[in-house]
Amino acid sequence: MKVNRIYAVYFSPTGTTRTVVTYLAKGIADKLKSAVEYWDFTLPEQRAQVPEPGISDLFILGLPVYAGRLPNLILKYLFSLRGQGAIAVPVVLFGNRSYGNALIELRDLLEDTGFNTLAAAAFVGQHSFSGQLAKGRPDAADLAVADRFVKTILERIETIQEGDSCTPVNVPGRGAPDYGGYYQPLGEEGKPVAILKVKPITTADCIHCKRCVAVCPLGSIDPDDVSRITDICIKCNACIKACPVHAKRLTDPAYLSHLQYLEATYTERSAVELF
Repeated sequence: MKVNRIYAVYFSPTGTTRTVVTYLAKGIADKLKSAVEYWDFTLPEQRAQVPEPGISDLFILGLPVYAGRLPNLILKYLFSLRGQGAIAVPVVLFGNRSYGNALIELRDLLEDTGFNTLAAAAFVGQHSFSGQLAKGRPDAADLAVADRFVKTILERIETIQEGDSCTPVNVPGRGAPDYGGYYQPLGEEGKPVAILKVKPITTADCIHCKRCVAVCPLGSIDPDDVSRITDICIKCNACIKACPVHAKRLTDPAYLSHLQYLEATYTERSAVELF
């Protein structure tokens, strides 16, 4: 099959998913001499439109894993996609704990919206909660795996013809209807903790640069008073990582207890998984 255009499409509040998706797209484009269209839908205004791939295009879609699933507040946008028979590669990024059922959820979503999934991957990126979990990942070793994945995708593209209806790529996990539910956060003693409604605070160090406003994927930070979170917080930590003076923080005891549990439990390096 001749690939006309490659779509590199991603939701990436802290940048790790963007790193992997764009790396894969460039690697494939360099080999096929195809154009790449980068489509970042992280911010609310970027979700006003959807990409429109054609039957001769390759669509790489990447999202981070939250509580073992796809970010549920982004699903409405994702279900507005129309694949029109394009081949697709679902990619998820997890923070060294587990990707749960997110990959099969993304595979199914692509199939349900008119794509033909050809290959899939679960990569590891630094956990958005932590400076220690999977620190610096995706790193050089991960990108070396990405190079192998590029070769696999290219080999599979050679085996199909435009318009072929591929067998959906086989990935592990519990599928529809509930995809196994969501991971229950645990505190440092291993008991469940409630962090769903936790929101970051703003300290007196704030210099009112409003960088936090600019990076919030849900537009939940009041631009007139950045200490006010006016809507849902998904705890992606984009505002915390973007603050130049470290004035945004998550200080809730249950959240910090969960963070301690994660950092104590998931110290072993998780592997990238390709399908």
